[in-house]
Amino acid sequence: MTFPPTPETRRTLIKICGIRTPEMAKIAVTAGADAIGLVIGVPQSPRNLTLSQAATIAGPLPRRVMVVAVFQDPSATLIEGWKGAWVQLHGNEDEELIGRVGRMKHVIKGFRFDREQVLRFNDCQDVDILLIDGSAGGRAGGFDHQTLADLMPQISKPVIVAGGLTPQNVTDAIRVVHPLGVDVSSGVESSPGVKDAGLVRRFCEAVAVADR
Repeated sequence: MTFPPTPETRRTLIKICGIRTPEMAKIAVTAGADAIGLVIGVPQSPRNLTLSQAATIAGPLPRRVMVVAVFQDPSATLIEGWKGAWVQLHGNEDEELIGRVGRMKHVIKGFRFDREQVLRFNDCQDVDILLIDGSAGGRAGGFDHQTLADLMPQISKPVIVAGGLTPQNVTDAIRVVHPLGVDVSSGVESSPGVKDAGLVRRFCEAVAVADR
């Protein structure tokens, strides 16, 4: 998938993160997801996968779907083992590590919302997209979207908003920030790590409402 979209095709892109099965990946894509996130090598996460499991989920998906491997402070072995084009670094990665990864893959840098961090990673030439979260990832932490909206004129990179989003509040988040995309994980789960098909569909429908 090409990022960002052209003005003629502009709509808010939807990323469903923490997918754990091929069946749920198919449900998400059918519901309207443009991208899925596969958490790899993060044993403390209830959404954790091995490289082999992630490849099994990614394999059958249509080419138009952006499949993102989500890492936290990954080893070189993990990065090299992922054959996809996109990675999300959602740990304490510094510019040196981002640069090494960026020479191999397209990079989404995920981090908790903080003005200084936003500007820091916006200036990092090896970051393709900023994913601005309210927590360390997948923990339902939100943040003040208006504060981010006020900062948007200083941001040159595409932005994906994450953290605490649900089918009930994603429409307002989009209307305030006007990001490239939105990312959801725990907000469409029935329990940690277990996606709810109905919530996934309602989330995608709520994004479509915002775009209209």
